[in-house]
Amino acid sequence: MYKYMELLNELERQIAGNMQEGDKMPSIRTLSERYTCSKSTVIRALSELERSHLIYASAKSGYYVLGRLEKERQKAQVIDFVQAAPDPEIFPYLDFQHCLNKAIDTYRNDLFIYGTPKGLPSLVKEMQRHLADYQVFADQERIFITSGVQQALTILADLPFPDGKDTVVIEQPSYPLFINYLETHHVPVVGIRRDAYGIDLGELERLFQGGNIKFFYTIPRFHNPLGCSYDRRQKEQIAQLAEKYGVYIVEDDYMADLECDAKSDPLYAYDRAERVIYLKSYSKILFPGLRIGVAVLPSELAESFGRYKKLQDIDSSMLSQAALELYLKSGMFARHREKIRSRYARRSKLLGEAIRQAQDAYPDAFTGFLPDEGGIHTHLIPKVPAALSSAIQRMSERYIYTESTKPHYLKGFRNDAILKLNVSGVPDEKIGDSVEIVAEELAKAVYRVQRH
Repeated sequence: MYKYMELLNELERQIAGNMQEGDKMPSIRTLSERYTCSKSTVIRALSELERSHLIYASAKSGYYVLGRLEKERQKAQVIDFVQAAPDPEIFPYLDFQHCLNKAIDTYRNDLFIYGTPKGLPSLVKEMQRHLADYQVFADQERIFITSGVQQALTILADLPFPDGKDTVVIEQPSYPLFINYLETHHVPVVGIRRDAYGIDLGELERLFQGGNIKFFYTIPRFHNPLGCSYDRRQKEQIAQLAEKYGVYIVEDDYMADLECDAKSDPLYAYDRAERVIYLKSYSKILFPGLRIGVAVLPSELAESFGRYKKLQDIDSSMLSQAALELYLKSGMFARHREKIRSRYARRSKLLGEAIRQAQDAYPDAFTGFLPDEGGIHTHLIPKVPAALSSAIQRMSERYIYTESTKPHYLKGFRNDAILKLNVSGVPDEKIGDSVEIVAEELAKAVYRVQRH
């Protein structure tokens, strides 16, 4: 990351944390000495803050704070533990707008014609370099830009695989939109139960032994909706089973950018036989409406995947692709990733502390699971399953919005009574009190059911 971007992140944190409107920023010279950087670096960072309307310049006086990052969010009364979209407070509006404008100037002759199913060639090339940062190494011929991960999943569900197998194995619970697609289009599908500790690898092997499994769809990191991650041993064993039985693995690494552990690699990194199809999204870290994803295909599937994608939409948005390419190349993405990772790591820590305190206060009401480091969601399991629906209703009456994991299950698969919590849209200072209310209502609901 560029030095001015590191400084920019630090100054933004200070403004959000302990500076008030009207406070004077340290002088350019002071900042230069404090952070061991040139004055030109400081000036560039301050200019970015001014462009973002966080500070303003006063002639011959210096820079002053215009407003805190969290100002409007603190006014909100409703606490939403359901929303999974990125925090609007840190959407990179201005940076991405700059990239959009520059993309139009740079690619004016390419943006208004049809592209290729693989994606904008210059973005594919940049994506190859970018993915290497995640320990995903692949030739450009195997990389496809898609209209979000959802498009990649629908193509893979419809695409005939060379071995003729047709059944999908999916974790339970799992991503609801993909479940809906499989059921709506009558794709043969089998569920395998997953909890905070993983899946039964013996059961997975028995399913693979059955001989008709097309692929296993999994979310190894920050699972949706449980929030847990596979450890290294589990990822290694899943990759080995895929190789042994000739089954493909579809790895949805939608929250890779929140990972705080530099040693935590994707399942793809343990694949030795090109059995893992790697998918990555940008909607959870940039904008939900960006609709850009990337798929890394085994050589055996790349050509047919390209044909099916062309039949769906010819190409993904060329303008969005060009803007994303510039956003990655400029270093803006790295800066934003560091900002959102830092903010969510803080919320993850606060969520964990709140759950520990709530469980100590109400030990007989529910089982709580701490979020993985950097993860922004987790789940609670009431000791009495029948208590969940009434507890959710009581929470909403107190302006705390939550929901169960019921939509995350296949029809007919036994779904557990699980409450999911996501803090991507919950202000730091509200997390502790809000989790306490959630725990209190769960405890009351359990007591009412037990009493009757």
